[in-house]
Amino acid sequence: MREAHAHLFQLGRSLTMLDCSGCDSRQALLELVGSCNESLAKNDWVLAHSARPESWPDPHWPTRQELDHASDGRAVCVWCFDYHSMAASTAALDHAKITSDTIIGRGVIELDSDGSPTGVLYEHAALHLWSSVPEPDAAHRRAFVLSACLHLKELGYTEVHDLKAQPWLGQVVSDLHTSSQIDQRFKLYPLTKDLGETLATADQWESDHLTLAGTKIFTDGSLNSRTAWMLDPYTDTKTTGTPMMSPQEIDEAMLISKRHNLPVAAHAIGDAAVRAVLDSIERTNCTDMNARIEHAELIHPDDIQRFAQLGVIASIQPCHLLPDIETLHAGLADRLDRVLPMRALIDAGLVPGESLIFGSDVPIVRADHEDSIQAAVHRRRVNMPKSESIGIDQALTIEESLTCFNAH
Repeated sequence: MREAHAHLFQLGRSLTMLDCSGCDSRQALLELVGSCNESLAKNDWVLAHSARPESWPDPHWPTRQELDHASDGRAVCVWCFDYHSMAASTAALDHAKITSDTIIGRGVIELDSDGSPTGVLYEHAALHLWSSVPEPDAAHRRAFVLSACLHLKELGYTEVHDLKAQPWLGQVVSDLHTSSQIDQRFKLYPLTKDLGETLATADQWESDHLTLAGTKIFTDGSLNSRTAWMLDPYTDTKTTGTPMMSPQEIDEAMLISKRHNLPVAAHAIGDAAVRAVLDSIERTNCTDMNARIEHAELIHPDDIQRFAQLGVIASIQPCHLLPDIETLHAGLADRLDRVLPMRALIDAGLVPGESLIFGSDVPIVRADHEDSIQAAVHRRRVNMPKSESIGIDQALTIEESLTCFNAH
């Protein structure tokens, strides 16, 4: 099978972090954070992932003060499962020099009624704090990548696409393959800003099994953070999300990649982001270059036909539907029939396994392909009644879903 949307380094690192996916409340998360106190040194960070506040009875992050108390004052960083928001302790905020006066472009620092940071950070503010966390050394990075590759191999994946490949990743994967520690095929998509650094070493690691396949951009945020860019306001916040790039910036990224004969893979979750990417592909004449739109969780009906017309690959992660159900009902209640319109994309000319492909976005969610098949075929979680399916008219068959993974 092909895993068409993964993050190898982040996956390997996540396997060493606290997994909050089983926390069904704020208190459960705080208890999990506190459970590691005895095993950590005073200055060790507590790093956690996969929190889902939207699913809790009281859907609010713990405050920094609550994290301080649970962790005995340590630096704590808890990612939301979508990696677009986080909760941080006071020590973590201080380490990143984040205060009530800090301004971070395309990022949000949540403030309480007194104007002090609550510890909740969104988009680039969360990334700003994460960039201050002590970075693993080269040996740990290699170990993380190896564990990620072996994890995906156990799940049956023989080809993996990394959709935010670090400039150093190609050489690490090449070394692991040369030493016979891994045997999958890999396609790397570094961020556009990292393309020059990646190209500088590509001739040292590219091979039949490892290629620089394109570049990656982020045009919007996520549904859970209400930062996915929508044409119409969310039903619960009355906002339209957060564009992460202007049309001009998207065009510039397209043209940079085009100069190197590489396609762009664009993170675009909301229908406004999807349209912005399609418009840019058309403006810059990047049609029929295997440009990819990643996620495409909501697509306006007027844009369905444009995928096939412009030669754009829809790289979908159906498994996101499963954790997103509460968010979809709360924020997109008036357009649930437009969520993940995969049947419409096929009817408009996309071909399963070629121009309609599946991945997971691991470690955002787990990489088990059965999750995507469950979402694509049944459009709801296991044991949910059929009446709770999201956009059941867009359901695929099991055979079509397997073909999107190139599984036979």
